[in-house]
Amino acid sequence: MIVLDASVLIAHLDADDAHNERAAHLLEQVAPSGLRASPLTIAEVLVAPARAGRLDRALHAITTLGVGTVALTPDAPERLARLRASTNLKLPDCCVLFAAVSAQAAVASFDQRLIAEAERLGLSAVAS
Repeated sequence: MIVLDASVLIAHLDADDAHNERAAHLLEQVAPSGLRASPLTIAEVLVAPARAGRLDRALHAITTLGVGTVALTPDAPERLARLRASTNLKLPDCCVLFAAVSAQAAVASFDQRLIAEAERLGLSAVAS
């Protein structure tokens, strides 16, 4: 299973994004493993489409990719706080790590700091 960072999904949804082709290649590579994301990551990805009046299209694209969510658990606030404190990553990136740890999954991201922290935590990482 692969937990996606917003950087991958945003690049995939935006044909003009500098990483669009890279995202397509990465997603093609990892999709057979099963794709997941934190609900907060998906919300982050949907902000720009919502502003542009393209929310339905973005939701359809994410659903078509087969991206499922990793549920937040009752202990999520504490675990996210600990991740934020120990990594100095921003909370959205901590949500990716939380989802990956919870799902025992690898992380796919174009963010090198996030990749480094995932690996430090013993998670596999894919950056293509």
